[in-house]
Amino acid sequence: MQPSPEQSPHHAYPDHWEADVVLRDGGTARIRPITTDDAERLVSFYEQVSDESKYYRFFAPYPRLSAKDVHRFTHHDYVDRVGLAVTVGGEFIATVRYDRIDATGRPASAPADEAEVAFLVQDAHQGRGVASTLLEHIAAVARERGIRRFAAEVLPANTKMIKVFRDAGYTQQRSFEDGSVHLTLDLEPTAESLAVQRAREQRAEAKSVQRLLAPGSVAVIGVGRTPGGVGRTVLRNLLGAGFTGRVHAVNSAFSAGQDTIDGVPAHRSLGEIGEPVDLAVVAVPADRVPEAVADCGEHGVQGLVVLSAGYAEWGAEGRERQRELVRQARSYGMRIIGPNAFGIINNSEAVRLNASLAPDRPASGHIGLFTQSGAIGIALLSGLYRRGAGLSTFISAGNRADISGNDFLQYWYEDPDTDVALLYLESLGNPRKFTRLARRTAAVKPVVVVKGARHSGSTPPGHAVPVSRIPDSTVSALMRQAGVIRVDTVTEMVDAGLLLADQPLPAGGRVAILGNSESLGLLTYDACLAEGLRPRPPIDLTTSATPQDFRDALSAALADGACDAVIVTAIPWVGENGEAESGDGEVLATALHAAAAAGPAKPVAVVHVEIGGLAEALSAATSTVAQQRPATQPFAAAQGAPTEPSAPAPGTDDAAGARRVGRIPAYPAAERAVRALAEAVRYAQWRRQAAVPGKVPDFLDDTIDAPGAAARIDALLGEHPDPRGRPLGHDEARELLACYGIAVRPTLPAPGPEEAVAAAGRLGYPVALKTTAPHLRHRADLGGVRLDLDSEAALRRAYGDLTELLGKPAELRPVVQAMAPRGVDTVVRATIDPAAGAVLSFGLAGAPSELLGDTAHRLVPATDRDAAELIRSIRAAPVLFGWRGAAPVDTAALEELLLRVSRLVDDHPEVVSIALEPVVVAPQGLSVLGASVRLSPPPARNDLGPRRLSNY
Repeated sequence: MQPSPEQSPHHAYPDHWEADVVLRDGGTARIRPITTDDAERLVSFYEQVSDESKYYRFFAPYPRLSAKDVHRFTHHDYVDRVGLAVTVGGEFIATVRYDRIDATGRPASAPADEAEVAFLVQDAHQGRGVASTLLEHIAAVARERGIRRFAAEVLPANTKMIKVFRDAGYTQQRSFEDGSVHLTLDLEPTAESLAVQRAREQRAEAKSVQRLLAPGSVAVIGVGRTPGGVGRTVLRNLLGAGFTGRVHAVNSAFSAGQDTIDGVPAHRSLGEIGEPVDLAVVAVPADRVPEAVADCGEHGVQGLVVLSAGYAEWGAEGRERQRELVRQARSYGMRIIGPNAFGIINNSEAVRLNASLAPDRPASGHIGLFTQSGAIGIALLSGLYRRGAGLSTFISAGNRADISGNDFLQYWYEDPDTDVALLYLESLGNPRKFTRLARRTAAVKPVVVVKGARHSGSTPPGHAVPVSRIPDSTVSALMRQAGVIRVDTVTEMVDAGLLLADQPLPAGGRVAILGNSESLGLLTYDACLAEGLRPRPPIDLTTSATPQDFRDALSAALADGACDAVIVTAIPWVGENGEAESGDGEVLATALHAAAAAGPAKPVAVVHVEIGGLAEALSAATSTVAQQRPATQPFAAAQGAPTEPSAPAPGTDDAAGARRVGRIPAYPAAERAVRALAEAVRYAQWRRQAAVPGKVPDFLDDTIDAPGAAARIDALLGEHPDPRGRPLGHDEARELLACYGIAVRPTLPAPGPEEAVAAAGRLGYPVALKTTAPHLRHRADLGGVRLDLDSEAALRRAYGDLTELLGKPAELRPVVQAMAPRGVDTVVRATIDPAAGAVLSFGLAGAPSELLGDTAHRLVPATDRDAAELIRSIRAAPVLFGWRGAAPVDTAALEELLLRVSRLVDDHPEVVSIALEPVVVAPQGLSVLGASVRLSPPPARNDLGPRRLSNY
């Protein structure tokens, strides 16, 4: 909505202030600046506000707005006078306004940095978190316009408004003057205000998902009159799952006399239903979706699952259709799963919702599954079903134009029915937010991710994502830092999910291996070593082992304090005639369940080869240790033999000997079981470390001049910085880095041999002679570096050799630098990626990092633990710790350097790139021999501002 020209003589309409937001109850609303065209909306809004709320706003009875009031409240300059409105369905439900004031409280302009603020929320929408959300947005607007404090006068009886200010987390002062409470809020964000904002974001977004997953009533729009079709299929699946709420079928083509279809009420529109509908599943052609969405919005539907295709996956016209779909739905306060979605499933017994195209509702369990692909969703559901896994919730979001994996991480974080979150993602719409949410969720439950479309330029159609310059290997490292278990395939995701959902986390990497096949045990042993685990020698029970032997061996392994996890290997029993018999897997499963239930809580996984019924029996959700048959015979011998009941297992919960135990995951290959266990071991280690977070050492503060660095950056960028940024010269980079205690060895130009000799005289022998031409920089292998030149004669000879071999001095750009103590050459880099944020990287100089990609990465700001892990996580790390008898280098100095670089980039987002190369780390201290720095206007960050949904 654009203003008329006379409205903003100084500033254009600030459309970047427009935002869609999720409110406390999960509904959406739109925040935008108020314009001159809003006069009628303002009057209509005010008429619906109670007299009490009007009194609280104006401190006196104020039944209606005068023409002067309306003009004042709709005419703003967007600098000293700003008004924002919250709208639903295009109508105002709340407003906020600030007016800049001076020290005496009179209207003022900049440089005055205080403003008076006032809110008004329609009574019907109070309690939805509207005022709290508005405060975040108006505070961000004020900071942008140079306002640092808000002042507010509130009547003591207006406790709701006082609570809004009190709970915001800003530094504030309160006093009681002339019968009102005077509040002053410092608008600079604090750790508390950011924590409050993110907690509210989590509750609101989780609630918006809950409204979709636990509706009291569902309408399927587009149910065909004849069997078949998408709508009719979803209706059938809803009924087949036993949905506990009310179901309605909607189709405008139903005849007037048709009252039911498939046993549920049939309607030609939502208006005919006559009762609230919480969720609508839209299964009509794309050109009819806007009509269906409008019908839903006008009748109070809370959320939509849009199965219809024909959107962004169909090109430019479809993308615009998708944007309009989201815009329309949000205008009514609704959120969307889809379009082009496969549907949603909630296995809670209180809901039993299958609003999807999946014909069978999977077993109930504790795995939450999110996919962006319907085809992958089908495959995952099928694979989990075959392996007996249970799901809490399933979501296939299609083009995920609105609700994404981030929203479901918010929901699963506190969902008591979900113990493991599995996500198949083809794009990350908000990588910074995903990393933050994943880290928080991973601290309480595992998050397993498969990232499809990993290579540049392969983002799926319909997914609006920010451009990222960082390679996929870096994305993987950053996910690991956040505690995310990233795997390469959906098979690995299922393998890891099964183990994490039903087995306890291992205390370490010590693995016991036992089974009736020596060869399979050795394969498992080798796989453990390859994954970095510490396996014990396999225990061979021989091919004649009975289920009781397995039970005894597993019990002993679990009781061993030197064992953290157990892998059981099993092959079919070989009879006396030499023929393999598949045996009765149920007997072995019962024995293993009994041992696992009676022993200490340690993870158990089974590797089996063609043992009939074993995987199914192990995956039983309610297995018991009560034996149905004796467990004293090899597998095949138990089939058809008379049996006697065995004694109850020790530690059972009732007289019948029954005790519920978790599923034991079974794998058809040793490598798959070991890989899943290794992921669990690494995740458990991350959880233990995350429980005591790292910190930035205080001693850095005493050696950092942040104001000095800021002044230098401002001077270097100038008043009108080039948006493309600018690289710093050698001396400029040295001076900026010195503000953060990073000393770069001086380098002097040597355009000729005489200048080289003079430079060496200033620096002192021995010196190094280097070329700095771009094609030779950091390429000692091409002969562009001469070291340990201890005299003028040696320097002159080296200069002559260099120019004779590689070219003229003007092409080579030689420099002279004092020699540094011998050590290991390393590289430290920091870059700001527009999608992922600031990334700190470390590797050895030369081939290890450049050719082999042996580089480690961490998000900024880095802690002392991050710095320590960074240098130890590269494959070539042994070189730093005394490899082959060499002296260990000063890793403490290296960690400090990493922390200083991290702090510089974090404090000054204008520093978009730093490369320190090489950094020679000696047994005592280190030397930074080369540095390049690039400055640029700071990129916009969407993770620190007020809460808002992604743009459509």
